Amino acid sequence: MTSFNELGLSANIVATLTAMNFDTPTPIQEQGIPVVLSGRDLIGLAQTGTGKTAAFGLPLIEMLLKDPSRPENRTTRTLILAPTRELVNQIGDNLRGFIRRTPLKINQVVGGASINKQQLQLEKGTDILVATPGRLLDLISRNAISLRAVKYLVLDEADQMLDLGFIHDLRKIAKMVPPKRQTLLFSATMPKAIADLAASFLKDPTKVEVSPPGKAADKVEQYVHFVNGQNHKTELVKKSFADNPDGRSIVFLRTKHGAEKLTKHLELTGHSVASIHGNKSQGQRERALKGFRDGTIKILVATDVAARGIDIPAVSHVFNYDLPEVPDAYVHRIGRTARAGRDGIAIAFCAPDEIRLLRDIERLMGIEIAVASGEAPADRGRPARPARRGGGAGAGAGAGAGNRNHGRPQNRGPREDGGEGENRSARPGGNRKPGGSRPARRPDRPRQDGPARAGAGGQRRER
Repeated sequence: MTSFNELGLSANIVATLTAMNFDTPTPIQEQGIPVVLSGRDLIGLAQTGTGKTAAFGLPLIEMLLKDPSRPENRTTRTLILAPTRELVNQIGDNLRGFIRRTPLKINQVVGGASINKQQLQLEKGTDILVATPGRLLDLISRNAISLRAVKYLVLDEADQMLDLGFIHDLRKIAKMVPPKRQTLLFSATMPKAIADLAASFLKDPTKVEVSPPGKAADKVEQYVHFVNGQNHKTELVKKSFADNPDGRSIVFLRTKHGAEKLTKHLELTGHSVASIHGNKSQGQRERALKGFRDGTIKILVATDVAARGIDIPAVSHVFNYDLPEVPDAYVHRIGRTARAGRDGIAIAFCAPDEIRLLRDIERLMGIEIAVASGEAPADRGRPARPARRGGGAGAGAGAGAGNRNHGRPQNRGPREDGGEGENRSARPGGNRKPGGSRPARRPDRPRQDGPARAGAGGQRRER
């Protein structure tokens, strides 16, 4: 097997990786690191959780360390753009582990945090700046940061940035960075919009693809419950929590209002729960993630703002309380479990009005998700699909760590192996009349996640 010292990294960086117990590169790292070190632009196609941060971070750190120059005040040598606050923070935390005992400096800027404090942090310049596009443009408008010295530009989770309506911000930023630069684009999917973006941002890029779009992690077991409404979903979720008191679960909903309503109900029924969505401040989101990471919180209720920003290996269950409008988002949601070689359970609830969403997900993934309970309504000429024998009201939802066979369909065949959406109706006044004006927004006030200005699935950008 390939080792990190065979990829062209220095002995110091390899020693740091060894101390962090990173011995063998993942496929995206094995293929991507040599390309980045060669100076070529790169398109990396890989699902979340495959080690993309190290794939671009390690070679960039290597090249920055070889350059003795230091950033001027209010400039950065490397710019990494990501769609959500959680992902920006995750990237920054990972990179800090790699630059220990080096003179390199990393800063993060996201909405929901003090823009004045971020402005002060950027005053003396930084080697690596990780940012959401909206907050970066706010800081540029204040003359807090200039992009004239950027040598390396990274677009991470590019498909989600487009889904959240960041395309115009990305094009603005592209005009501010020098044309002579190295650009790296990472995405889980490669629709035409991403191909067009790559064509305008990158020059003669090398393409590396390590995981086909629509494929879930190999160790995720997937089940669907056909339900008759929200109350039915809630009762099945609560039954699963009761059956798996030591498990750690993420429950995804489509709207902020729905997430808060479910969170309050679970709190009132004695569950250890927290929520993260666009109406939460940065501090609230960080506290929720910290509690979930250290185990004091067992249940995290979230909108898709969390689908690509949570890297917690101990997640045993992911529940799709509401099926996402965009099929790709399902893949990213269930990718929060079965991380770092662990097993995981993904449970979806499908109400009668969501059957089309389920079929779109199954077509994307090329599988038929096992039925744990209920009966699917007939759709598009397809006969109703009953639950497999042995599935009761709680089947599948109770499967998990410490009780792996509880309630699963007992007669199933071989397992078939193989994300941010807010409902537009959740936003009061979301249907503005044509020509209506929008109140001016203070530059230090973050945008909230809700419906996107542009993008798939009713998703909205992070500021």
